[in-house]
Amino acid sequence: MNNDTHPQAQSTPQSHTAPKPRTGSPSVSAEAAARALPLSHLSDVQRRVLTTASLREHGISAAKASAQCRAGGPWQQLLPGVFLLHQGMATSEERLHAALLYTGRGEEGAVITGLAALALHRFTSAPPLLGLEHIDVMVPRTRRLRSTGFVRIVRAHALPGTQVITGLPVAPVARAIADAVAHLSDANTVRCILAEAVRGGHCEPAAIVRELNLARLLTRPHVSDAVDALLAEGRSIAEDRLYAMVSDFGLPDPLWNVDLRLPGGPHLGGVDAFWPDQSVAVELDTRAPRQDEDALWSEYARKREHLERLGITVVHLTPKKLREAMDQQAAVVRTALMASVDRDPAAYVVVLPR
Repeated sequence: MNNDTHPQAQSTPQSHTAPKPRTGSPSVSAEAAARALPLSHLSDVQRRVLTTASLREHGISAAKASAQCRAGGPWQQLLPGVFLLHQGMATSEERLHAALLYTGRGEEGAVITGLAALALHRFTSAPPLLGLEHIDVMVPRTRRLRSTGFVRIVRAHALPGTQVITGLPVAPVARAIADAVAHLSDANTVRCILAEAVRGGHCEPAAIVRELNLARLLTRPHVSDAVDALLAEGRSIAEDRLYAMVSDFGLPDPLWNVDLRLPGGPHLGGVDAFWPDQSVAVELDTRAPRQDEDALWSEYARKREHLERLGITVVHLTPKKLREAMDQQAAVVRTALMASVDRDPAAYVVVLPR
């Protein structure tokens, strides 16, 4: 009986009516295994948001992925070639990853910028990530990409040095501000963002103005007004740091914020602190790089050279140095004060309140 049936079992695969599915079962099993991959149940956002290419690696064709996104299906397509493997609203994290996947992260570079970047830098003046209509992504100018859905492409000749926040490449604050301001028309929002950048110690006013200038945004009245307020606040913060440096590091009290003048002669200029007995002056460099930067620097340089010809030592400090290395700046000032005993007496100058 077994001998009679065994030949039939061997000849069955050659028949068009016998159990064909059995011979085809390996490919069916592979497809079933691909379907069984628990992609939609993984907690890692990088496995919940996948591209067409990544899905193909899991054995899921583009056609099958599209079928999963039909009405009532378990998935949804967030952007061209980018799928979210669950229904319902995408989280802010999923939207960010989708934006980077759409722009080809890892190929030629893509960086989150604008309001989304500021939100990642924890700016309270920026809307929450889920409240953003667009996520700005900066890419090299040579990339052939277009804005679509919630992704807005920002092109750059060269990508800036990026910061990594929660595993995502994010533009530095000053550049992110410029990209955000380019799309903001509300003057109060612009002022709040610029003020928070300085008050929060994210960056110096000069860095912000430099980026706004490069983006040609300073001609917009509401941006120019916000910059004027920013520079005034930046100087005030720098002056507070200078007061703190003198107090905290035990330097002798200077005359604060004074004008210097030759007796019966010309005005020499104002300085932020002056020690008349030692003929040492401190000047804060709070210039901002606008179109007249060269003229401003020439004025600073002329004043410094004139004072030093009169025997007055001028210590030049920047807000950034005061913020990042106050102890070093205090040592510089202390050294200048101590060195005064070895110098020839300075010319007599009249000191007036500024």
